[in-house]
Amino acid sequence: MKVLPGVDVLLDEPRACLGFDGIGLVTNPTGVTAQLESTLDAFHKHEEIKLTAVFGPEHGARGDIQDALDVPSHRDPYTGLPVYSLYGDHRAPTEKMLEGVDTLVFDIQDCGSRFYTYVSTLTHCMESAARHGVKVVVLDRPNPINGVNVEGNILEQGYESFVGLHPIPIRHGLTTGELASLINGVIQCELSIIPLKGWRREHWFDETGLPWVQPSPNLPSIDTATVYPGTCFFEGVNASEGRGTTRPFEYLGAPWIDEKKWAGSMNGLGLPGVKFRGCHFTPAFWRFKDTRCNGVQVHVIDRDLFKPVETGVHLLSTLRQQHPDEFKFNEPSYEPRRHFDLLAGTDKLREHLKQNTPVDNIVGSWEAETKRYLKKRERHLLYDVGE
Repeated sequence: MKVLPGVDVLLDEPRACLGFDGIGLVTNPTGVTAQLESTLDAFHKHEEIKLTAVFGPEHGARGDIQDALDVPSHRDPYTGLPVYSLYGDHRAPTEKMLEGVDTLVFDIQDCGSRFYTYVSTLTHCMESAARHGVKVVVLDRPNPINGVNVEGNILEQGYESFVGLHPIPIRHGLTTGELASLINGVIQCELSIIPLKGWRREHWFDETGLPWVQPSPNLPSIDTATVYPGTCFFEGVNASEGRGTTRPFEYLGAPWIDEKKWAGSMNGLGLPGVKFRGCHFTPAFWRFKDTRCNGVQVHVIDRDLFKPVETGVHLLSTLRQQHPDEFKFNEPSYEPRRHFDLLAGTDKLREHLKQNTPVDNIVGSWEAETKRYLKKRERHLLYDVGE
C-alpha cells in the first residue's frame, strides 16, 4: 500500500489515541481499513477499544439507504450496538445519544466537493461534541480528486444548508481532517486528527493503492467524483443528472434536448481535458423515470487539466441558450430557497445564467475570493506536494 488511512494508523496504537474512553463511531461503508475491514467491525472486536454507539449519516452506517431518504435509528444486526441516525429527525447527536460516549470518532470518505453532506454531518458532530464536553477524533482519508486543485465560488452568508455550511469553494482541495481543522476555527471542540501515512496532495484516489468504496449510492467511481463538482448543479434544474443510470453525473439530459447540438457546441468550446458525446438514456428511477432522455456524456480525457466547476457552468449556459423555453431552474420544494442556489452557495450564478453572462466573466469574478481562501487554508494543510 502506498497510503494508509487514519483508521489503520489508529489501530496500531488505539490506547495512545483513545485511552480508555467510551467511543461513539460516526461511519458508513467507506470507513474501512486498507484491507477492507469495516472500521465498525474492527472497533467492535478490538479489546482495547470500548465502542458504545454508532452514528449513521445520509445513506446509513451500512450504506443501504438511497439518496435524500431518512435514515432510521436501529440496532446493528452484527454487533448489537445502537445505531443513531444523523439523517432523519436529528442531524446532530443529542445528549441522550452521547450517554456513555467520551469521544466521537469520525471515519467517512469525503468526495472533495462542498455540497457532499458528510461534511455537514461532521460539522454538526463537532458542534454537539463542543456543547456536551465530548472529544472528537477524525480518522483522515484522501481527497479523492486531489488536494491541489481548487475551483468555484465561496459560499455566501445566507446560503448555508446541509449541502453547504461553510465559506469554502465548491472544489475545496482539502482532506476530511484538514476540513475539520478549518471548521474548528469557529466551533472550538477538543479535536484530534489521525493523519494519513504516505499521501501527497497531488494524489488522486486511484494513485493511493487503496481500494475504492463508493461513498454513496450515486457516486460509484472515481470518474463520477471527478465530474461531480460541476454536474451536481443539474440537481437544481429540470434536466436529469443521470441518477437512475449506470453513469450518474456523467450522463446529463432530458426528453426535450437536442443532443447533437448540445454536444457539438460543448466540444466547440475546446474546454481543457474533456470531450462530450451526444447520447440517449432512460433512468430506471428518479427524474424522468422510464422516459428516454437525450443529452451528453461527459468524458474526461485529462483529469489534471479538467475544470469540473467551470465545465458545469458551461453545460448549463449552453443548454439554457439552446432551449430557452424548456430549460428551467427548479422551484423551491423542501424549503423557501431554491436547491440550485444552495448548491451554488449564492443566487448570483443563477442570475448570471439568466442574463447570459459569459462563463469566462462568471468564473473570473471568483478569483479574488479564491485567493483569500487559499491563504486561509494554508495553516490547516497537513500534507505536502511531492517533489
